[in-house]
Amino acid sequence: MFLFSKTPEPPYYAVIFSSLRIPEDNGYGEMAERMVELASQQPGFLGAESARGEDGFGITVSYWSSTEAITHWKANMEHVVAQEMGKTAWYEHYELRVAKVERAYGRISS
Repeated sequence: MFLFSKTPEPPYYAVIFSSLRIPEDNGYGEMAERMVELASQQPGFLGAESARGEDGFGITVSYWSSTEAITHWKANMEHVVAQEMGKTAWYEHYELRVAKVERAYGRISS
């Protein structure tokens, strides 16, 4: 089931994490669930949306109230461990981008 994040009116920030996973799980699933749980407890976290294709390419966008909140999340010790695991055990390639959301709109279907 795909869920959209309920973000406030802009401005806010988006952290866009694109990655290509290796085929082996190596504990990735459990860690990914834990990171969403942990991120949702961080001050300034607004939500996240994520998708991964069968080819291993995935994208996760997390939304934050400020760059300070993003900096605190990046420095969270449990998150630092997950980042290191990503580099050594889970990702063939990844890229991270931070963007300021200045405008947002959409269509709500019934």
